[in-house]
Amino acid sequence: MTERALWVAKSGLDAQQTRMAVISNNLANVNTTGFKKARPIFADLMYQNIRQAGGQTSQNTQLPTGLQLGTGVRTVATEKLHTQGNILQTENTLDVAVNGRGFLQILMPNGDINYTRDGSFKLDSNGQVVTSNGMPLEPAITVPQDTISLTIGQDGTITVTQPGSPTANQIGQIQIADFVNTAGLEPIGDNLFRETVASGAPIVGTPSENELGYITQGALETSNVNVVEELVNMIETQRAYEMNSKAISTTDQMLSFVTQQL
Repeated sequence: MTERALWVAKSGLDAQQTRMAVISNNLANVNTTGFKKARPIFADLMYQNIRQAGGQTSQNTQLPTGLQLGTGVRTVATEKLHTQGNILQTENTLDVAVNGRGFLQILMPNGDINYTRDGSFKLDSNGQVVTSNGMPLEPAITVPQDTISLTIGQDGTITVTQPGSPTANQIGQIQIADFVNTAGLEPIGDNLFRETVASGAPIVGTPSENELGYITQGALETSNVNVVEELVNMIETQRAYEMNSKAISTTDQMLSFVTQQL
């Protein structure tokens, strides 16, 4: 019976270590553009059923409650929370923020489409709009070399002004993708997410239409990590870890007493 307490407390230590790792990652990315915080989800392990609730204690009586002993806890998931981050004005022409639901589409070298909330775009040597890692925006946008000014509308329409032309010329349209279950997207690093079976297929559309968010030019979405909340979670995790450690220490003292005194 005492050995069971050791393993139960050990599972609690593992769970709190996992929670601390998630909190640490959240705090490490507090200034990462478009970062979405995560939270761990725990579940209790199977129970050892010593006495079944409702079991017969005599011909006419039943147990009102049972006797089940838990075997600990385990981590079942880490869930990304896709709440809106703050919008930071940068005044950079190629910076865009999605205000509302949806993700910007990025074309990967293998031809796959990944998704991001990081709209800090640049121009490559060919004038194509790319991410900080050189991955092109999808659909592809190429800015003419003689562009004087570039404007991105709330609906993603991109227009440029060129020498000798009194009117602005449209050169492309930003589209964004949404998912039925955004928590099912797989984070793969570099501020990118990948579609999974759990997320469902992407629903691609024009910004500001069909409940999709709209585009804000000259701005970026900050991380949605709340530092104060994460520090409180860290304190809770530390206390829970200490209590599980104390349970192991107490169990060890009980076993020591048994081996020395009996």
